[in-house]
Amino acid sequence: MDTLTLGTRGSQLALFQAHAVAQLLRARAGVACDVAVIKTSGDRLAEAPLAQIGGKRLFVKEIEDALLAGRVSLAVHSSKDMPAGLPPGLTVGAVLPREDARDAVILPQANESLSLDAIVGQLGRAPRIGTSSVRRTAQLTRLFPAARFLPIRGNLDTRLRKLDTGEFDALVLAAAGLRRLGHAARISAALAPEVCVPAPGQGIIAVEIRSGDSQVRDLVAAIDDPPAAAALAAERAVVVRLGGGCQMPIGAHATVLGDTLTLTAIVVSLDGARAARAEAQGPPAEAERIGEAAAERLLSAGAGDILADVERARAAVEGLQP
Repeated sequence: MDTLTLGTRGSQLALFQAHAVAQLLRARAGVACDVAVIKTSGDRLAEAPLAQIGGKRLFVKEIEDALLAGRVSLAVHSSKDMPAGLPPGLTVGAVLPREDARDAVILPQANESLSLDAIVGQLGRAPRIGTSSVRRTAQLTRLFPAARFLPIRGNLDTRLRKLDTGEFDALVLAAAGLRRLGHAARISAALAPEVCVPAPGQGIIAVEIRSGDSQVRDLVAAIDDPPAAAALAAERAVVVRLGGGCQMPIGAHATVLGDTLTLTAIVVSLDGARAARAEAQGPPAEAERIGEAAAERLLSAGAGDILADVERARAAVEGLQP
């Protein structure tokens, strides 16, 4: 196989990730990649809130369709944008080493690190915080009980410009994207997982392939990072067991240290008033079992009731749509 065709979205971050995978495949597997930009439904509806347009799958569906049809050889995604259940015939063939998994607070025109207490004090009682994540909103409502959490989408430069021109008092974004695109200096504070548990897969670049394509599977295996793969498997297993779909207040974060994988997971009510939290540990080779164990502990702590309330609230809002 002389050249692979790599499918990706056309955003700044997506292209960075696609080229990172292409460079690694050339260096480690000796294979070149042509990058094919595929516009997804999520890109075409760039201004609509995610909860209103259907959530994560809109950012991968057209790319996965191209992969299944054989128009591309592999696809590259931010793994946090991938639904927990992949279409039949597709699988994650490799992941790259994890970047910073934390969420980050960004203040206008700022380029210095602050303590979380300093940020809370600086933002005041009722800041306008830009984020399109219900997971972040649910957890950060505890820090900012009177805040207005407002949806924001678009390329990273667009979001930062909206912040700096006064549309928001702060943004909360994934630290990984900021670092990958050269904006690490804009991170005013990175939120420890104890404060805001990251999204499953946050900071991990995933390579999706056809399940039966052994040739591509063998090639991408050369760039796979086992600790990141184990962390991702554990985190995704939490979501699968909980039955959580897109835009649900579920956080899951796994770390691998030596022969031990440690997983923290949380489910939070939309108003931040209720939370179920769980931890589980074990060998990385049993990542999915560890994720399932954490999910069972969450369910025992009331996560099922919280998620059912979220579904009911969403159904009520959708029922009011014209």
